[in-house]
Amino acid sequence: MSESNVTSPVGVSQGADLDSDGDAQEIDLTADPMIADLLTRCMFPAPGSPLTCAVSGGPDSLALVILARAAGCRVVAVHVDHGLREGSGAEAQVVVAAASRFGASVRLERLVLEDGPNLEERARDARRAVIGDGAATGHTMDDQAETVLGNLLRGAGLAGLAGMRPGVVHPLLGLRRKETEALCAHLGLAPVRDPSNHDPRFLRNRIRSELLPLCNDIADRDVVPILARQAAVLAADSDLLENLTADLDPTDARALASAPPAASRRAVRRWLSEGTGAAHPLPLDAVERVLDVARGDRRATEVPGGFRVARTSGRLRLEGPAPSRG
Repeated sequence: MSESNVTSPVGVSQGADLDSDGDAQEIDLTADPMIADLLTRCMFPAPGSPLTCAVSGGPDSLALVILARAAGCRVVAVHVDHGLREGSGAEAQVVVAAASRFGASVRLERLVLEDGPNLEERARDARRAVIGDGAATGHTMDDQAETVLGNLLRGAGLAGLAGMRPGVVHPLLGLRRKETEALCAHLGLAPVRDPSNHDPRFLRNRIRSELLPLCNDIADRDVVPILARQAAVLAADSDLLENLTADLDPTDARALASAPPAASRRAVRRWLSEGTGAAHPLPLDAVERVLDVARGDRRATEVPGGFRVARTSGRLRLEGPAPSRG
C-alpha cells in the first residue's frame, strides 16, 4: 500500500480552473445554477466541516467531490487502486486532477488483491479498511434501488430492505445517476469508466442491466423512486422497532423466549452484530438458532465468524472463536 497527499490552497466553496494562459484561477461553485439545484437534494455537513470522500474517479464520486466542496466542506478525496486491471493506476490521475481543480486534498492508496471468488465483497471490505469509517460515498438513488433489490434477493430482513441511510455517509441518495453524469459533462470532466461495472459475475451489475429494466417494463414506469421511497418508509419502521426493543436483554433466555418474535430476533441480531463485529447483519438462520438456544431446544449453536452461543442458568453467552493452532 502506498500513500501520498496533494493539497490545494483554494478556499471553501470554491475550486480552481485554468485561464487561457494555464494559470489557476478561483471559481465559485455555488454560483452555478446546476450545482445550486443539486445541493438542495444533498445531505452534507455544515460548511467548514472535514469530510473524507471515497473517490473512484467515476461520475458519481467526482460529483461527490464537486458538491461537497460547493457545500463548503474541507474534502479529502481518497482513491484506492485495487491493482486488478492493467492501467488502473492512471485512474488516480483523474482523481488528482479533479481534486486539485475543485480545491480538495487527495490521499492515494494501493491494494494487492487477487481475482477469484467473492472478489466484489473482498474488494469492498479492503477498500473500507484503508479509507476508514465514516467516509462519504457517491451512491445515488439508483444505487439505493439496486441495493434494495439485491438485499431482497438475498432474503434480507427489514434493515436490509431499508437500504442505505441518507446522511453524511450517503449524501447523494437524493440524486439520480444521470444527474451526476450530467454534472461531470457540464464541467467538462471525463470520468473513469470501470469495465467491472458491466461484469455479469456481480449481482449488482445484473440487477442494473437486467432486473431494473425488466421491473420498469412490467410496471410501465421508472421504479427507482418507488424503491427509494419504500426504503425510506421501511427505515422509519426499522428505527421504531429498534427503539421498542432497546430494553430487551438478549442474554436473558426467558425474556427472549417470551417476547414477540420480531422483537427477539432484532435484539439477538443487534447483540450478535455488536459482539462479533460483523460488517453485515447476521443471517436469519443464525438468529433463529440462537433463539432455539434461548427456548431450550438447543444447548448451543455456532454463528458466523467462528463464534458460539451457549446457555447456562438461563443466560446466553457469546464465546469467541477458538484460537488457531500453529
